[in-house]
Amino acid sequence: MSDHAIEVRRLRKSYGGVERLHGVSFSVDYGEIFGFLGTNGAGKTTTIEILEGYRARDGGEASVLGADPARAGRDWRNRIGLVLQESELNPVYTVRETVAMFARYFTKPTDIDATITSAGLADKAGERVGRLSGGERRRVDVAIGLVGDPEVLFLDEPTTGLDPAARRGMWALIEGLRSAGKTVFLTTHYMEEAQRLADRIVILQAGAIAAQGTAEQLSRALGHATQISFLAPSRLDLARLSAAVSAPVERDGRWLTFRSDQAQRDLTALLGWAAEHGVELTDLQVSPPSLDDVFVQLAVTAGDGGDEAS
Repeated sequence: MSDHAIEVRRLRKSYGGVERLHGVSFSVDYGEIFGFLGTNGAGKTTTIEILEGYRARDGGEASVLGADPARAGRDWRNRIGLVLQESELNPVYTVRETVAMFARYFTKPTDIDATITSAGLADKAGERVGRLSGGERRRVDVAIGLVGDPEVLFLDEPTTGLDPAARRGMWALIEGLRSAGKTVFLTTHYMEEAQRLADRIVILQAGAIAAQGTAEQLSRALGHATQISFLAPSRLDLARLSAAVSAPVERDGRWLTFRSDQAQRDLTALLGWAAEHGVELTDLQVSPPSLDDVFVQLAVTAGDGGDEAS
C-alpha cells in the first residue's frame, strides 16, 4: 500500500459496541491537498487520529507513507506533521522559543527562523505567544507542524475561529505547501475553504463515504450547474431567449435566471443574443456550483443528525 501517500481500505471503528466507521476506503496522492469533510459526528476525527497513529482501528487497513500508523516508529513520525484542532501553548514563551522547543522532537528539523518566516511570522518571532492574535497563534501551530519538514501534514480545522482576513492568509499559506510539494490532509467545516484549496474531496456521512471527487465532479454528479442571472427589460420573449441559451429562462420581477452545464458557451450565446437584439444586460452574475449545495443535499439525503462521537 505505498503507491499513495495515504491509503485506507475498509476502515472500521466501534465505540461501546456501536460501529462508527463502516468500511471507509480512500486514497491520497503525493503532493495534493486532500479535503476531508463531514458533519460533527461523521467520523472525521476518528479517521484522522487513526491515520496519525493515536487511535487503534477495529478493522481494515491504513497506510501513511507506506507504513501502518498503528505500528510505525519514530522514523515514521519524523516524516509527518500535525496541526491539531486545538492546542495549548505556553503563553510566556516567544514564538521562536516555542517552535525551537518542538524542533527538538525531530531528528532533522528545518531551520527555525526559516520555518517561522514560511508561516508568516517573521516579524513576530520575538513576541510572546500570549500576546498574539488568534490568527497568529494558528500560524504558530502550523510552524510547529512544519518544523520537522514533514512529507505529510495533517491540518485539522486550521481556520476555525479566524476572522475572514486571517482565514484568507491561512489559505495562502496552505496553497504554498502544495507548491513546496507537501501532501496535506485537510479537515474543515468551511465549504468555501475546501472548494478553494482541495484538489480532491471526500465527504463523510455517519461513518461512511457519501461522495468523493473534485468539487466540480461532486457538483455535477448531484445535478448542480452554474447559475447565470441578470437584469433585463420587462418586455422580452423568454421563449426565444431560452432557445438562444439552450436552457429555460425564468423571471422573478426584473431578474432573469437560467442554469448552465457549459457556462462559457451559454454566456457567449447570451451576450450574442443581447447584442443582436439591442438588449442591455445589467448586473450580470455568474454563480458556479457551490460545495455548500452538495454538502447540504447529501446531509438531507443521509439524514445525518451529527450528534454521535466524532
